[in-house]
Amino acid sequence: MKVLDGLGTSVGTKILIGLTGLALVGFLIFHLAGNLLLFFGPVEYNVHAQELIDNPLVVPAEIGLLAIFLLHVYKALVNWGRNLLARPHDYQIHKWAGGASRKTLGSTTMIVSGTVTFAFVAWHLVTFKYGPYYQAGGGERDLYRLLIEVFHEPIYVVLYTICMVILGLHLRHGVSSAFQSLGLVPVAWTRAFLRTGLTLALLITAGFVVIPIWIYFFL
Repeated sequence: MKVLDGLGTSVGTKILIGLTGLALVGFLIFHLAGNLLLFFGPVEYNVHAQELIDNPLVVPAEIGLLAIFLLHVYKALVNWGRNLLARPHDYQIHKWAGGASRKTLGSTTMIVSGTVTFAFVAWHLVTFKYGPYYQAGGGERDLYRLLIEVFHEPIYVVLYTICMVILGLHLRHGVSSAFQSLGLVPVAWTRAFLRTGLTLALLITAGFVVIPIWIYFFL
């Protein structure tokens, strides 16, 4: 009970946000790696997708991922509410800097970027996971064809790209903040971890953004 009580405190909330956030970043990297198989052609892309679909662990994994995602959202809202109550009036002067504990564009828009990302996930699931079912030549679901069809629509390309940029902004602050909340960043390494967070956010964002743009213009 003491452990559960501790997780409900401000510090415990930040720890849970950090742990769930890093877990979700790990999923994003895995998901991106699968999506980048697009560049190897439809067979490789569909085979990988079908292997995931047929894996008996996929349902428990999806349930666990959903639980992590919802816990991350809930704790982020709790933390935002606490900060709002503790500081009902915004600062008169914003000091924009590189430190994870100081105000940056990413840190001051976390609730907005998080809300957009939450809406995007729902839209993404409806579009792809529960979208039209096409069957490929090998009998597997033809998600490659669905991907091509979706990203031949300009509105999807634009909206997807905007959402990925917003996600990147969320990751820009979130990754570095997560390491600090978990006490994994020695003071002397702060700048290095900030650069690492920025690099990771840029790579993930660029990886996801290149997919719809490549499909729209070259496939």
